[in-house]
Amino acid sequence: MLTHKTKCRVIYGDTDKMGFVYHANYFRWFEAGRSELFRHLGLSYKAIETEGIYLPVSEVHCKFISPSQYDDILVIETSLDTSVKAYMKFDYRIFSENGNDILAEGYTKHACVDRNGRLLRPPELITKLIEKSVAV
Repeated sequence: MLTHKTKCRVIYGDTDKMGFVYHANYFRWFEAGRSELFRHLGLSYKAIETEGIYLPVSEVHCKFISPSQYDDILVIETSLDTSVKAYMKFDYRIFSENGNDILAEGYTKHACVDRNGRLLRPPELITKLIEKSVAV
């Protein structure tokens, strides 16, 4: 597994009437974690798309464990499941800043498609970068 952590702060607009983070925002943070994992590897989503490769979400799951609120600092731990070969699967755990309290966990699965929407196996551009990073 290839893992990366990034932080974000809950803004007021992320919360609902009860003062807790609105559930859909966790999916935004999954995306932020995934983007930062790629950036950490030296490849941005923009660079991937420039090559004509797109990674649409085909499945998403989130289990909400403990609520977060305005001004909390969250740690997004994103792991790429390197055992999957036909698509890409990312696992997420969102923690409180102290790292002790898990707030949510889940995963996303992504197809790889070309500019015309045709399915591809994860391309060499991505797989070589992953192999290099896992070998380190």
